[in-house]
Amino acid sequence: MTNEADSPPPELKSPKHWIIGDPLPTEKLEGQLLPKHLALPIFASDPLSSVAYAPQELLMILTVGGLAFLSFAPWVAVAVVVLLVTVVASYRQLIRAYPSGGGDYEVAHRNLGEKAGLVVASALLVDYVMTVVVSVASGVDNIISAIPELDPFRVELAVIFVIILAAVNLRGVSESSKAFAIPTYLFIGSVFVMIVVGLTRTVMGDAPVAESSVYQVDAESLTQAGVILLLLRSFASGCSALTGVEAIANGVPAFRRPKVRNAQRTLVLMGGIAIILFAGLTALALISQVHYAEDPCHLIGWAECATEPQLSLMAQVAGATFGDSSAFFYLIQAATALVLLLAANTAFNGFPLLGSVLARDGYAPKSLSTRGDRLIYSNGVLILALAASVILVVFQANLTVLIQLYIIGVFVSFTLGQTGMVRHWLRELSKGRHPSSKGSPRAAAADERAISRSAMLRALVINAIGAGMTAIVLIVVTVTKFTHGAWIVFVMMPILFTLMVGVNRYYRDVEREIEPDPTTTFGSSGDHAIVLVGRMQKPVLKALDYAIAARHDSLEAVHVSLDEDATKQLKKDWVKQNVHVKLRILSSPYRDLSYPLIQYIKQRREEHGSEVITVYLPQYIVGHWWEGILHNHKSRRISQKLLLVHGVTVALVPWLLDSSDLIYGRRSRPLPGQDRRGEPVRPPRRSVEPASGSKQHKP
Repeated sequence: MTNEADSPPPELKSPKHWIIGDPLPTEKLEGQLLPKHLALPIFASDPLSSVAYAPQELLMILTVGGLAFLSFAPWVAVAVVVLLVTVVASYRQLIRAYPSGGGDYEVAHRNLGEKAGLVVASALLVDYVMTVVVSVASGVDNIISAIPELDPFRVELAVIFVIILAAVNLRGVSESSKAFAIPTYLFIGSVFVMIVVGLTRTVMGDAPVAESSVYQVDAESLTQAGVILLLLRSFASGCSALTGVEAIANGVPAFRRPKVRNAQRTLVLMGGIAIILFAGLTALALISQVHYAEDPCHLIGWAECATEPQLSLMAQVAGATFGDSSAFFYLIQAATALVLLLAANTAFNGFPLLGSVLARDGYAPKSLSTRGDRLIYSNGVLILALAASVILVVFQANLTVLIQLYIIGVFVSFTLGQTGMVRHWLRELSKGRHPSSKGSPRAAAADERAISRSAMLRALVINAIGAGMTAIVLIVVTVTKFTHGAWIVFVMMPILFTLMVGVNRYYRDVEREIEPDPTTTFGSSGDHAIVLVGRMQKPVLKALDYAIAARHDSLEAVHVSLDEDATKQLKKDWVKQNVHVKLRILSSPYRDLSYPLIQYIKQRREEHGSEVITVYLPQYIVGHWWEGILHNHKSRRISQKLLLVHGVTVALVPWLLDSSDLIYGRRSRPLPGQDRRGEPVRPPRRSVEPASGSKQHKP
């Protein structure tokens, strides 16, 4: 029976595990995959939250030309809805054709070439970072609007929220989806109820009226070209409702099986909800006569425009529908602020998945394709959090400036991705055959192909329309936002493009260098071991015992002398400890441990040919972070230099200090056959002959 006193102490949790939870085994991966009801909030929080400001942006641009231009709003909204339907239908086809999680990147890479794929990848990476930045800055802005005293801490709050989002996502996909499900569904439900109530009041003859309906607008004079440009700007601003639609196509691997079907259904559900909320909010804003201006002082009749904040479209519609002081008004405001803040979660799922695909293809560091303790791509989460935090600090979390950098990347990926799908369908159609005569088996097969062909034609038309429309939006957004800060995006994208090309070239060169070939051969003509000795200590004796047990062809201990007195003491201890292994002393006039040892090894290899030399180095293993500062890490520095010497193998012999119990749950072990306090008389240590029949080792 085991005594309790002899059982190992319980393992203490590290701060990392307190934050993200205990590690999960690989077989739990399926349990971390998402069902549809959890995939919707985790991937759709960004596109669904964008309906909170997309109608506002659409109407705001139109009011530049005057209130009369609001009559164009229904048609512009219809154009946005048509584009949204087209994009959703296009991505539904994309998910089926490319379910590996590459999304627009994979489509462009396979159909338009490497460069187009990397342009899409760089655009998506920038867009994911900006999604986090803009969403968090917008959420903090809403919080500060309610609590102005927090304004001096705007940047700190933004960075803290990014850290919280990263920590929640590091706990795993399943856990983060549960954390974000309630706010997302609360937002969807409350806004839907508001739309139903508002439209019902309108039908009953009691239409809601916004508080800004009494204000006129100081309009700008426009030429005919200016009118067209204004309508295009309004359309482009309304298209911010499309941000995040691509996330589901990039996140197919995170869905439960059947992955393709579940991802398609979630995409359609997300698109349907976004269309209903966008159209409903736009309709209610027009019915209640919301007047929202880019410059609040352009609202004629509002005397407090310079001192009071302009209420958002969502707040005005909610106030008109339920009353400014109603509980439902505050519920909608809270849900909107929360979902805007959590919209960054879409990027925290899309960025790591895209990074893993890029790493798989050799365009990003391999570490991005490694799953962490909680079975997610944790390195991607950390990189995204770091990049977003840096941008928030640099731009002081200023939403007005940051919003100018937004949606450029997503429309670059939309346009190239859908153009790639057009190329994909054209290639698939070119593989088809003409139907044969009726009545034959070949005719029946041809009919089946004809059905498939017609479906491909429909998909081709959908993707072609989507590519054309998103290209127009990209041009308009670029022209209207370039001088307001969007140029930064066009600087960041080429930098990322160049880095990805460089990473890929490096991996190709390494693969070519290490690939086996018929000319390179390996062989050795000896097996020599060296135990590096500093002072006579237990770690040195343990390393010596390991080297003896390995039965090398020859064995010696090497001491690099930095101090004559210490060297003399070592010689005495060597005899006292009854060690029958040759001790070689190397002088080091410049107090360098590595150089004399390396020179000796090179000299020996010149004398003995291609001999394999194994160097045993004792190394402390500690449990506290501060212990690493107190030790000088000589073994690590020496091993790094020895690894650059041909024919040398480094064997690190760990010595677990008592503090390592904090990490490993066990104490340092004494040498075999000895008490922990040591023995007064020790058995001799002498090198032994190699095992009979042993072969020479290869380097």
